[in-house]
Amino acid sequence: MTREIRVQGTVADGFESVRDEFTAVLAAEDPHYAGQLAAYVKGRKVVDLWVGPDTDGDTLYGVYSSTKGAAHLVVALLVQDGTLDLDREVAHYWPEFAAGGKGAATLRELLAHRVGVVGADTGFSPEELADDRAIARRLAAQRPYWRPGTAFGYHALSIGALSGEVVFRATGRTLRELYEERVRAPHGLDFFLGLPEEHEGRFRSVLPMDPTPEQRALLASLPTGPQNLASIAFNRNAAEPTDIEALPNSRAVRAKGPASVGGVASARGLAGMYAAAVTGLDGGEPLLTADTVAEFGQVQSVGYDLVARTHKVFAVGFQATSEVWYPFLGAGSIGHSGAGGSQAFADPRSGLAYGYTRRRYAFPGGPAPENERLARAVHEAALALG
Repeated sequence: MTREIRVQGTVADGFESVRDEFTAVLAAEDPHYAGQLAAYVKGRKVVDLWVGPDTDGDTLYGVYSSTKGAAHLVVALLVQDGTLDLDREVAHYWPEFAAGGKGAATLRELLAHRVGVVGADTGFSPEELADDRAIARRLAAQRPYWRPGTAFGYHALSIGALSGEVVFRATGRTLRELYEERVRAPHGLDFFLGLPEEHEGRFRSVLPMDPTPEQRALLASLPTGPQNLASIAFNRNAAEPTDIEALPNSRAVRAKGPASVGGVASARGLAGMYAAAVTGLDGGEPLLTADTVAEFGQVQSVGYDLVARTHKVFAVGFQATSEVWYPFLGAGSIGHSGAGGSQAFADPRSGLAYGYTRRRYAFPGGPAPENERLARAVHEAALALG
């Protein structure tokens, strides 16, 4: 029996099909589902929907690796300013990084997940994981797990600390400070790197994954060795192994906003950030020039990911969203998904900016499967506008 779904919020004329698709997708979800969907086209909000108990459009969720999009928007701005150069060695900005054979690794290689420091030999403590500069100090001395530039693997918990340290060394400011000053505050975005105490009441804790028996069997079959690359990258090799699902439920993580996984946002905030970056919001100028968007959307790493053990595609700091997730999007789309199910991206060719959040951690981690249907529906409606 199909349960009744009460989707709330608004859609612009021509986007009614998106509301219908959101309703259809949710009919198959658990009765405690809560989530949000938002989209902008050429800077104008066209979708603003939510559903579920204790949820509205202002509710904030942990968005895991969707945080990386915010972090690397800051890097893109600094490259655009001329403060950073993608083809300079990381050690030019951060001399200590040269240790362990990393001296020739460039910023471009770092942002493309090619430098091989996905974690530390002995793992990180919970306190270190909440503190990007503590992670960076450890990783500066770490010998890479492959020769930089020869392969790639997802730096799940380390990439934000690495790029953030480059930002700090080049500017004397933290990545979080620059994001707040140049991106979040000027546009009033509900996408925080470091959630202020006064907004804690809007945050909803992550509900753990609820896999089917078949899904549990699949999870049990995955490699679990504490010293394989996946375990190192996700800090399962630490004395206190990291529970990825629970990370946003830590106040320390939310407060410090580590740039790999610590962001807290609504769907409005996710979509709004990408709109501000690529098309401008409500008639304003975009943060990035078309040339910068094209540079950061260019594929850098494609093929077998040594950490994920599957085919992946990375652009410069962002996922190449049209190549790895949704081939119906325009080439050069930039974005980043999050382990709990969130997804966010901009398609510069259609002018679409998309954001999705959900409260329950989605199987098996990464963008929730329903994003494919929802993103397609929004994209088709955007194209129909002409």
